[in-house]
Amino acid sequence: QVQLVESGGGLVQPGGSLRVSCTASGRTPTAYAVGWFRQAPGKEREFVAVTSGSGATDVRDSVKGRFTISRDNAKNTVYLQMNNLKPEDTAVYYCAAATFFTHNPGSYSYWGQGTQVTVSS
Repeated sequence: QVQLVESGGGLVQPGGSLRVSCTASGRTPTAYAVGWFRQAPGKEREFVAVTSGSGATDVRDSVKGRFTISRDNAKNTVYLQMNNLKPEDTAVYYCAAATFFTHNPGSYSYWGQGTQVTVSS
């Protein structure tokens, strides 16, 4: 019923910037929290950032000052602006929707297919 599609991934040099987008379709109540998660090869999926339906935000400590999450409810889109990218940021980035503000991936009901972000020279 709720479809999430990520876009904007790609290959970026260290220190570069990239903005990934998550666009929702179908039943998309604005009360949903939308989170960004990432998963590198051989590693577990980890929390990156979240924004609530009312606009509250949080990001993981390792990306504070570099990543910013925002949303445009009129476009049903959530963005993750990533600056000063590092090789350690390389991962598949997923967006997901939950009914409340949380860092826990198990609480998210809907997931996109992911978009690959590769940070390399």
